[in-house]
Amino acid sequence: MRIVGGTWRGRALQAPRGATTRPTADRARQALFDMLLHAPWGGRQVVDGAAVLDVFAGTGALGLEALSRGAATARFIERDAAALTALRGNVAVLQAGERCTVLAMDVLAAPPGAPCGLVFLDPPYSQDLVPKALAHLAPRGWIAAGALIVAETARDEALPVSDRVTMSLLAERSYGAARVSAWRAEALVG
Repeated sequence: MRIVGGTWRGRALQAPRGATTRPTADRARQALFDMLLHAPWGGRQVVDGAAVLDVFAGTGALGLEALSRGAATARFIERDAAALTALRGNVAVLQAGERCTVLAMDVLAAPPGAPCGLVFLDPPYSQDLVPKALAHLAPRGWIAAGALIVAETARDEALPVSDRVTMSLLAERSYGAARVSAWRAEALVG
Protein backbone atom coordinates (compact mmCIF):
# COMPACT_ATOMS: atom_id res chain seq x y z
CA MET A 1 0.00 0.00 0.00
CA ARG A 2 1.36 3.39 -1.04
CA ILE A 3 0.44 7.07 -1.30
CA VAL A 4 -0.71 7.36 -4.92
CA GLY A 5 -0.41 11.10 -5.59
CA GLY A 6 0.98 14.41 -4.45
CA THR A 7 4.09 15.28 -2.47
CA TRP A 8 4.44 11.83 -0.88
CA ARG A 9 3.58 9.86 -4.03
CA GLY A 10 5.08 6.38 -3.91
CA ARG A 11 5.77 6.42 -0.16
CA ALA A 12 4.87 3.10 1.45
CA LEU A 13 2.25 2.88 4.19
CA GLN A 14 2.15 0.14 6.79
CA ALA A 15 -1.00 -1.82 7.55
CA PRO A 16 -1.69 -4.15 10.46
CA ARG A 17 -1.78 -7.89 9.85
CA GLY A 18 -5.08 -9.73 9.95
CA ALA A 19 -8.56 -8.95 8.75
CA THR A 20 -9.68 -6.36 11.33
CA THR A 21 -8.49 -3.45 9.15
CA ARG A 22 -9.48 -3.24 5.49
CA PRO A 23 -7.38 -0.48 3.88
CA THR A 24 -8.75 1.16 0.76
CA ALA A 25 -6.78 -0.30 -2.15
CA ASP A 26 -4.35 1.98 -3.98
CA ARG A 27 -6.35 1.73 -7.20
CA ALA A 28 -9.64 2.60 -5.50
CA ARG A 29 -7.99 5.50 -3.62
CA GLN A 30 -6.57 6.84 -6.91
CA ALA A 31 -10.02 6.60 -8.52
CA LEU A 32 -11.60 8.34 -5.51
CA PHE A 33 -9.19 11.28 -5.65
CA ASP A 34 -9.52 11.49 -9.43
CA MET A 35 -13.28 11.80 -8.90
CA LEU A 36 -12.83 14.48 -6.21
CA LEU A 37 -10.46 16.52 -8.35
CA HIS A 38 -12.14 16.17 -11.75
CA ALA A 39 -15.89 15.92 -11.14
CA PRO A 40 -18.00 19.00 -12.01
CA TRP A 41 -18.76 19.43 -8.28
CA GLY A 42 -15.12 18.87 -7.29
CA GLY A 43 -11.80 20.46 -8.15
CA ARG A 44 -8.50 21.36 -6.51
CA GLN A 45 -10.32 23.57 -3.99
CA VAL A 46 -11.91 20.44 -2.47
CA VAL A 47 -8.51 19.30 -1.18
CA ASP A 48 -6.21 22.37 -1.23
CA GLY A 49 -6.01 23.80 2.27
CA ALA A 50 -8.82 21.54 3.54
CA ALA A 51 -9.37 20.46 7.11
CA VAL A 52 -9.86 16.69 6.70
CA LEU A 53 -11.62 14.27 9.02
CA ASP A 54 -10.80 10.57 8.47
CA VAL A 55 -13.27 8.48 10.51
CA PHE A 56 -12.71 4.74 11.00
CA ALA A 57 -9.26 5.78 9.81
CA GLY A 58 -7.49 2.43 9.94
CA THR A 59 -4.05 3.07 8.46
CA GLY A 60 -4.91 6.71 7.74
CA ALA A 61 -4.48 6.19 4.00
CA LEU A 62 -7.36 8.49 2.98
CA GLY A 63 -6.41 11.38 5.25
CA LEU A 64 -2.70 11.03 4.49
CA GLU A 65 -3.47 10.93 0.76
CA ALA A 66 -5.38 14.20 1.16
CA LEU A 67 -2.43 15.76 3.02
CA SER A 68 -0.08 14.62 0.27
CA ARG A 69 -2.32 16.38 -2.24
CA GLY A 70 -2.46 19.71 -0.40
CA ALA A 71 -4.87 19.46 2.54
CA ALA A 72 -3.84 21.63 5.49
CA THR A 73 -4.69 19.31 8.39
CA ALA A 74 -6.09 15.87 9.06
CA ARG A 75 -7.87 14.51 12.11
CA PHE A 76 -8.10 10.74 12.42
CA ILE A 77 -10.57 8.80 14.57
CA GLU A 78 -9.76 5.12 15.12
CA ARG A 79 -10.26 2.71 18.04
CA ASP A 80 -8.51 -0.53 16.97
CA ALA A 81 -5.11 -0.86 18.69
CA ALA A 82 -3.33 -2.49 15.74
CA ALA A 83 -4.73 0.07 13.30
CA LEU A 84 -3.68 2.89 15.64
CA THR A 85 -0.12 1.55 15.73
CA ALA A 86 -0.01 1.50 11.92
CA LEU A 87 -1.65 4.94 11.66
CA ARG A 88 0.77 6.56 14.11
CA GLY A 89 3.68 4.86 12.33
CA ASN A 90 2.49 6.20 8.96
CA VAL A 91 2.15 9.73 10.33
CA ALA A 92 5.67 9.48 11.80
CA VAL A 93 7.28 8.07 8.64
CA LEU A 94 5.77 10.89 6.57
CA GLN A 95 6.82 13.44 9.22
CA ALA A 96 3.27 14.75 9.23
CA GLY A 97 2.79 15.01 13.00
CA GLU A 98 2.36 18.80 13.01
CA ARG A 99 -0.55 18.54 10.56
CA CYS A 100 -2.25 15.50 12.14
CA THR A 101 -4.32 14.74 15.20
CA VAL A 102 -5.00 11.10 16.06
CA LEU A 103 -7.94 10.41 18.37
CA ALA A 104 -7.86 6.89 19.80
CA MET A 105 -11.54 6.32 20.45
CA ASP A 106 -14.84 5.06 19.16
CA VAL A 107 -16.35 7.70 16.87
CA LEU A 108 -19.62 7.44 18.81
CA ALA A 109 -17.76 8.76 21.87
CA ALA A 110 -15.96 11.61 20.08
CA PRO A 111 -16.02 14.94 21.94
CA PRO A 112 -16.87 18.25 20.27
CA GLY A 113 -14.45 19.10 17.47
CA ALA A 114 -13.52 21.68 14.86
CA PRO A 115 -15.46 21.74 11.56
CA CYS A 116 -13.93 19.83 8.66
CA GLY A 117 -14.72 20.46 5.00
CA LEU A 118 -13.65 17.06 3.68
CA VAL A 119 -14.87 14.02 5.60
CA PHE A 120 -13.97 10.38 4.88
CA LEU A 121 -15.91 7.52 6.49
CA ASP A 122 -14.69 3.98 5.86
CA PRO A 123 -16.31 1.82 8.56
CA PRO A 124 -16.59 -1.95 8.82
CA TYR A 125 -19.15 -3.03 6.24
CA SER A 126 -22.83 -3.79 6.83
CA GLN A 127 -23.13 -2.30 10.32
CA ASP A 128 -24.93 0.94 9.33
CA LEU A 129 -22.09 2.94 10.88
CA VAL A 130 -21.99 5.87 8.45
CA PRO A 131 -25.35 7.36 9.52
CA LYS A 132 -24.59 6.63 13.18
CA ALA A 133 -21.22 8.40 12.93
CA LEU A 134 -22.74 11.40 11.13
CA ALA A 135 -25.53 11.61 13.72
CA HIS A 136 -22.90 11.80 16.48
CA LEU A 137 -20.36 14.06 14.74
CA ALA A 138 -22.67 16.69 13.20
CA PRO A 139 -24.12 18.17 16.42
CA ARG A 140 -20.62 18.18 17.97
CA GLY A 141 -19.26 20.53 15.31
CA TRP A 142 -17.07 18.13 13.32
CA ILE A 143 -18.79 18.65 9.95
CA ALA A 144 -18.64 22.06 8.28
CA ALA A 145 -21.68 23.42 6.46
CA GLY A 146 -21.21 22.48 2.81
CA ALA A 147 -18.67 19.76 3.64
CA LEU A 148 -17.91 17.07 1.12
CA ILE A 149 -18.58 13.67 2.71
CA VAL A 150 -17.12 10.53 1.14
CA ALA A 151 -18.32 7.16 2.45
CA GLU A 152 -17.06 3.69 1.59
CA THR A 153 -19.61 0.97 2.24
CA ALA A 154 -20.27 -2.54 1.01
CA ARG A 155 -21.55 -2.58 -2.56
CA ASP A 156 -24.85 -4.17 -1.47
CA GLU A 157 -25.30 -1.92 1.58
CA ALA A 158 -28.03 0.76 1.48
CA LEU A 159 -26.75 4.26 0.78
CA PRO A 160 -26.15 6.10 4.06
CA VAL A 161 -28.89 8.44 5.23
CA SER A 162 -28.51 10.59 8.34
CA ASP A 163 -31.19 12.35 10.36
CA ARG A 164 -28.58 14.91 11.53
CA VAL A 165 -27.12 15.91 8.15
CA THR A 166 -29.17 16.76 5.06
CA MET A 167 -27.00 15.54 2.20
CA SER A 168 -27.27 15.46 -1.57
CA LEU A 169 -25.69 12.57 -3.44
CA LEU A 170 -23.08 13.79 -5.92
CA ALA A 171 -21.67 10.50 -7.21
CA GLU A 172 -21.26 6.84 -6.46
CA ARG A 173 -18.83 4.29 -7.82
CA SER A 174 -18.28 0.58 -7.18
CA TYR A 175 -14.86 -1.01 -6.83
CA GLY A 176 -15.11 -4.76 -6.30
CA ALA A 177 -17.05 -5.36 -3.07
CA ALA A 178 -16.91 -1.66 -2.15
CA ARG A 179 -19.10 1.29 -3.05
CA VAL A 180 -17.82 4.84 -2.68
CA SER A 181 -20.42 7.60 -2.48
CA ALA A 182 -19.75 11.33 -2.39
CA TRP A 183 -22.21 13.69 -0.72
CA ARG A 184 -22.53 17.42 -0.07
CA ALA A 185 -23.68 18.34 3.45
CA GLU A 186 -26.40 20.89 2.76
CA ALA A 187 -27.67 21.42 6.28
CA LEU A 188 -26.74 20.24 9.75
CA VAL A 189 -29.62 19.42 12.11
CA GLY A 190 -29.33 19.79 15.87
